[in-house]
Amino acid sequence: MKSFDWFNDLSSILTQDLATAAVEETEPESMEFLANELGDKVEKLSQISWKEMFERYVPVVCDYLLRIALVLVIFFGGRKLIKKIVSLCDQALKRHGMEVTVRRFFCNVINALGYICMLGILLQTVGLTATSLTALVASAGVAVGLALQGSLSNFAGGVLILLVRPFKVGDYIVSQYGEGTVAVIGLVYTTLNTMDNKTVVIPNGSLSNSPITNATAEKFRRLDLTVGIGYQADLKKAKDILLDIYTSHPKVLKDHPIQVFVDQLADSAVIIGGRGWTATDDYWPTRWDITEEIKLRLDEAGIEIPFNQMDVHVSYGEMIDKGEKRK
Repeated sequence: MKSFDWFNDLSSILTQDLATAAVEETEPESMEFLANELGDKVEKLSQISWKEMFERYVPVVCDYLLRIALVLVIFFGGRKLIKKIVSLCDQALKRHGMEVTVRRFFCNVINALGYICMLGILLQTVGLTATSLTALVASAGVAVGLALQGSLSNFAGGVLILLVRPFKVGDYIVSQYGEGTVAVIGLVYTTLNTMDNKTVVIPNGSLSNSPITNATAEKFRRLDLTVGIGYQADLKKAKDILLDIYTSHPKVLKDHPIQVFVDQLADSAVIIGGRGWTATDDYWPTRWDITEEIKLRLDEAGIEIPFNQMDVHVSYGEMIDKGEKRK
């Protein structure tokens, strides 16, 4: 800048004098010559009037003060503008029925992009070129990417979960990393609450790359139960009891099909099954009620529920032979 010509003159003078002194260091009168030269240069600089100095430096000071004021205006004004834009986007997403987690994610992205744009404007305002800004951002991106490789994979998994939406807050999911009710879907971790009130935190990278069963995705669930009865038991009577239990339970939907069937002929029992439909929220209480009712009704009807057993056949003649050999 032209405003720094006076300082450049002084720097050039001192540099030239020091170089001259170094060259003439072997001469006897070099120090005296250097002193005379410096005296002449200082005398020339002293001839610069205060008016000239004022005319040179006042524009520089005013320019920097103007830039500082402009930076402050851009910062505070940009921050208010970003908040307003984020608020409008959040309201628009809310009107379209977006979930809280999805709205929060998009608002955070918009907020981050807004501050990045504002930072670029501020750096250009203070005189940093676009090339320098690009190099700075690229270097920072490489450093952050190397330091946060695992976290970035979890972040990418969180973005996929929020966009694809295989589950939402309040759903009951089952995965190889745990099962429970979804409490929080974050950008890096998903938090589950188990049936016994434990908290399970699963990285989104692992969760998004594994099979997920959403038990509450549908409004209704099919309730399948099987029970074994003895081969000597009255099969038709057992099926009638099972059908009556399903049809008489208040939580089993009557407008959906109810089936009772023979599932298989096992080694120790005849396996019969029942199938009906219930609301997803009523699934477990209904399952427990029907299981208990099956046991009570079969006991009341004298129908045995056998357990696994093994028949062992021993040859008496072989036992006698082995006993004689031992003697």
